[in-house]
Amino acid sequence: MAWIETIREDEWAGELAELYERVADTAAGRVDNIMQIHSLNPRALAAHDALYRSAMAGTATLRKVERELIALTVSKLNDCHY
Repeated sequence: MAWIETIREDEWAGELAELYERVADTAAGRVDNIMQIHSLNPRALAAHDALYRSAMAGTATLRKVERELIALTVSKLNDCHY
């Protein structure tokens, strides 16, 4: 659970409810904390999701798993815990 104030997933309504299907991790059955922190600002949530999707589909020369590994490596080098 994020330490930042959020709206619980079961209370998402309106614009948040519409975004839920796009940002929920279907394998885990929940929204990841990094996305959950945007629940107070649905426009930021939509923008974060759009940026992620663009980055993950942005090139035909790398497979998604390779892009994820690059993101993981960059996060590790930056001491990011996500």
